[in-house]
Amino acid sequence: MRIVSAGQMRNIDSHAINDFGIPGSILMENAALAVVREIKSLLEVGGKCLRGQKAVILVGKGNNGGDGLAVARHLRILGMEVTVFLFAVPTELQGDARLNYDLYQKMGEKIIPVDDEKQLRLFKLALMQSNVAVDALYGTGFKGAIPEFIQGFIEDLNKTDLPVVCIDIPSGLETDTGKVHNIAVKGDVTVTFGLPKLGHFLGEGLIYTGRLVTDPISIPEIVISEEKIFAYLLTDEVIKPLIPIRHPLGHKGTHGKGILIGGSLGMSGAVMLAGRSALRCGIGLLQIVTPEAIAETVDLGVIEATVWPAPDYEMLSANAWLNIKERLTDADACAVGPGLKQTESFLAVIKNILVETNIPVILDADALNLMAKEPELLSARKGKGNLILTPHPGEMARLCGMTPAEVQDDRLKIAMAKAVEWGAIIVLKGAGTIVASPDGRVFLNMTGNTGLGTGGTGDVLTGSILSWTAQGVPPLGAACMGVYLHGKAADSLKEQYGLSGYTASEVTEYLPKVRREIEEQKN
Repeated sequence: MRIVSAGQMRNIDSHAINDFGIPGSILMENAALAVVREIKSLLEVGGKCLRGQKAVILVGKGNNGGDGLAVARHLRILGMEVTVFLFAVPTELQGDARLNYDLYQKMGEKIIPVDDEKQLRLFKLALMQSNVAVDALYGTGFKGAIPEFIQGFIEDLNKTDLPVVCIDIPSGLETDTGKVHNIAVKGDVTVTFGLPKLGHFLGEGLIYTGRLVTDPISIPEIVISEEKIFAYLLTDEVIKPLIPIRHPLGHKGTHGKGILIGGSLGMSGAVMLAGRSALRCGIGLLQIVTPEAIAETVDLGVIEATVWPAPDYEMLSANAWLNIKERLTDADACAVGPGLKQTESFLAVIKNILVETNIPVILDADALNLMAKEPELLSARKGKGNLILTPHPGEMARLCGMTPAEVQDDRLKIAMAKAVEWGAIIVLKGAGTIVASPDGRVFLNMTGNTGLGTGGTGDVLTGSILSWTAQGVPPLGAACMGVYLHGKAADSLKEQYGLSGYTASEVTEYLPKVRREIEEQKN
């Protein structure tokens, strides 16, 4: 699924109107009808009809407000009682918004102008008497903070038990970042037009958007295809074609050979979780290089893997290179980092892996923290193969020389910029994990939940990505698969246990289950 910025959607609208020849009033009318359809699905339950039910609509001065006025007109035609609160002076309305204002006025309907908090009491009363509320205050062009006198209206709207339908994007939510500076409308349903917007998925977008409905409002695909779109949403339909097909004559040697490097005294669990995850995702052969002190523990914990003790007792150092180099000779992919700890001399090993091999390499955890000491090495793989980095915000901050708060403030922009700069695939973990590609594309993931906020789940993700790359999935696809299936496994566990109480090991066990569910879907 394609996702656009505010500017990209403006370009598409402009192309549809000015070049393709669709009148703006037609697009606005189609948008209004899409919203009305959702209102009907909310209110026409149990044999009820819209006639006699009541709606309250908050209308701003822009095209979003014009959509709201068109919605009001259609609801009145269907027999609903509608109360419109206009947060603008009528003379401020222009173009198609003014047209819909005039049409609504010609029907003899009343509009309550709002210029300060005096009308708040009337608004409270309207909410108490209504069956649905519609947010048409601000559209995709909104940035910054909601004006102070409007905040009280949104506070009351957010407290109501009514279903709240937002037009295009919840008012107060920034379209390109998902930021909320002071307050935003919390929608139960958001009906967006053309294509979904970045803000629906970034930042606080998931909290405020509610159920997202996308309506094409008659914009042809030929118009949309003229816009260079860089952002995509990961879905079952995106992931299914990437899943490797096992050849009937295949064997362990043809199903991918991976090497996993990590672990340290006290951190054997991390490398074991990564190893089990790689195996659960179907890797044919897995070799693990780990310190001598935990090699037996890892061997017993991941019995299907071959475990090679490095000539280091508690944690890996430069001494491990010859052992690792030997394992790399016939590997299809390599992952470094789970449970590693930071022995500074091991940075030379990471450098050797990046420079002397062409196979896909995944760097996670302390491998990333070591790289932060010599960030120029992040560009070492350009032209040598593919590098996948899987940082959480803290690790990304160290790699970029900034604070975690700065990373979180603009996750999308930073992930995209660094992917291009380093020539690496960036998997920026967190709520709404971002997978950014060196070619400028970015994939947003909406699977997963806060139950993943527990020790070891990041190691499971690393093992999963290692497995898919070793099996021949292109590195960008492998990163997307790993992230998506990891979150989907957590979502299945949430259905059983809620948002806490399940473990990283259980996420691992569910990986083949959710992969199979996608495989069995009909095209």
